[in-house]
Amino acid sequence: MMRLVLYWLLITVFLATAPFVHAQPAGKVYRIGYLSAASAESDKERFGHFQKGLRDLGYVEGKNIAIEPRYADGQFDKIPELSAELVHLKVDVLVAYGDTAIPAAKKATSTIPIVMTVHPDPVGAGIVASLAHPGGNVTGLSDLHTVLVTKRLEILKDVVPSASRVAVFFHAGNSTLLRQLKDVQEVAPAFRMTIQSVPVTAPTEIERAFGSMKKERAQGLMVLGSPFVGLNRAKIIELAAKNRLPAIYTVKESPDTGGLMSYGTNFPDLWHRAATYVDKILKGAKPSDLPVEQPIKFEFVVNLKAAKQIGLTVPPNVLVRADRVIR
Repeated sequence: MMRLVLYWLLITVFLATAPFVHAQPAGKVYRIGYLSAASAESDKERFGHFQKGLRDLGYVEGKNIAIEPRYADGQFDKIPELSAELVHLKVDVLVAYGDTAIPAAKKATSTIPIVMTVHPDPVGAGIVASLAHPGGNVTGLSDLHTVLVTKRLEILKDVVPSASRVAVFFHAGNSTLLRQLKDVQEVAPAFRMTIQSVPVTAPTEIERAFGSMKKERAQGLMVLGSPFVGLNRAKIIELAAKNRLPAIYTVKESPDTGGLMSYGTNFPDLWHRAATYVDKILKGAKPSDLPVEQPIKFEFVVNLKAAKQIGLTVPPNVLVRADRVIR
């Protein structure tokens, strides 16, 4: 009798669990689209941090995820086509970098979740409704551009106390940078500075732009970061040195490659954090419910070799504030 009871108990357990076992799907491979206005080379380090962020969360390329990267290489007119290509692939999440790539991705789809690696002003640009409640299908990371602009002018004034006229170099094809320029113009009087706006639409205009700075007797230079600047970084740094202009940039790659100094967001950290958004979305979270986060890490880098090249002495009180000094 006991054997009969055990037999029926085993049969009951098997019948109860069999449908559940058979219902388990085979390991799903999620497809992640990555859209960048920059080039694969200029994006290499940051993209690597994004990949590491995914690995830290248990995602392995070829096992449970497949990443589809698309780079515009600075050819901004190609971005809508690349966006459409990723949408056609039916990626599970679309990760976008660049003030032109993010709105293009949003225009291409209203259903696929989009994660911004960074955007200077997603609310002002109409990408999200608010930082706390993005709404729609876009979320991710933002940048404290207004605060950072003030800090960069402060550093420039500390390095060159006599500077009263500062040129602001930026890509004219980027509407977000116009808002950043406005921020610079608004805070400049507090540092007794006037601003020379220097917009550039194409690489062929860069030398002319520096000629304009020389003609207007600019005593300092602020370069507003963008994929365009990243692609033309070497030329900009070369001309700043040639014209002996103390320049401050937004990313550490600039002093790392010969520029004078940079102050800004730790972008590798943002790319790493972008992976957490992807993870939450793949686990069922809606972009509209995920608040847009802001930077928590910043970097100030000074290149003393570049300072010597233009005959500039960086004050000790500035050097002690630097996170890294290149000697």
